[in-house]
Amino acid sequence: MDSATGKKVLVTGAGGFIGSFLCPRLVKEGYAVTALDISETNAQRLRDLGIKVVIADLTKPESIKGICKDVDIIIHLAAWLGPWGKQKRFYDGIYVSTQYLLDAIKDNRPHFVYFSSFCAAGAGGRTDHLRYHREDDYEFRTGNSYYGDYKYDTERLVYQYHDKGKISATVIRPSNVIGPGSIWVTNTIDVMQKSAKYPMIDNGVYNASLVYVENLVDGVMLSLQKEAARGRTYHFRDDYTATWRQYTGDLSAIAGKKINISDIPFSAAWGLGTINDKLLRPLGAKFEICRNTVGLVGRANDVDISRAQTELGWKTRVSYAEAMDIIADWVKNVYLKKQGG
Repeated sequence: MDSATGKKVLVTGAGGFIGSFLCPRLVKEGYAVTALDISETNAQRLRDLGIKVVIADLTKPESIKGICKDVDIIIHLAAWLGPWGKQKRFYDGIYVSTQYLLDAIKDNRPHFVYFSSFCAAGAGGRTDHLRYHREDDYEFRTGNSYYGDYKYDTERLVYQYHDKGKISATVIRPSNVIGPGSIWVTNTIDVMQKSAKYPMIDNGVYNASLVYVENLVDGVMLSLQKEAARGRTYHFRDDYTATWRQYTGDLSAIAGKKINISDIPFSAAWGLGTINDKLLRPLGAKFEICRNTVGLVGRANDVDISRAQTELGWKTRVSYAEAMDIIADWVKNVYLKKQGG
């Protein structure tokens, strides 16, 4: 097991949702952390933790020149995230930015932890179910999700550098990450606030495939400590049994919003998502239903997590009930107050 003492870690996208939980844990465990983010928005909060902050744009190689010098570990969180956006935005924000970061690595052969997604396995882009899917099972570019396809491509790019000996890589594939600040919390509540009628695909019967952010961070920390994690890809999904219907119902209770479920068959939702993707996405328009979202909430995506459990000793530490209590406190005391609710 590696010692954290004195090890220098660069975290990209450190000011984001996952970074806001990961960076404090790294500091607590004794790592010397440098946070890279694209703006000053969350920089002071990181500096208050004793973290060095660098403001840079990963899509502009000149702004990250020398950033990887003398770094032992790079945790690459930064990516374009969200259902909207033209193809180039996903390409630049996921694949190109990673290429530039990898090119900035010189001779120190750092450990490179790439934050991918189970979308790289097809979640959100496939019309079939991904239940029990393992990391080594057959995978392919679906052509239906820019986010998933570029995560798929970027994983392979990272492993090219690993195979050439330029880095030692570990790929982290979270499922749907929840916690205070998660888009799976805020976006869901935002939809509820717009209308009492809430759309639910196939009546919300499938497992929501959630992972609580602190449990995910547990897994990342374990992967840093174990040499066997080098060259390995790991799914992280909690053992929660909550379906989309239960999770949505729990969030509506937290937000104090009574909703009426409007059931939409998967085939109809997928068809509408296809039309929106082809007609509205090239215009840069925002729309509620796209294939990526339909594939995430309308299929069973409870991928296999046995590798993380057996190789890393990872397990769910924060239960679903505990996670929802923490989320409830944040929603009521932070999020709704910011909205004036």
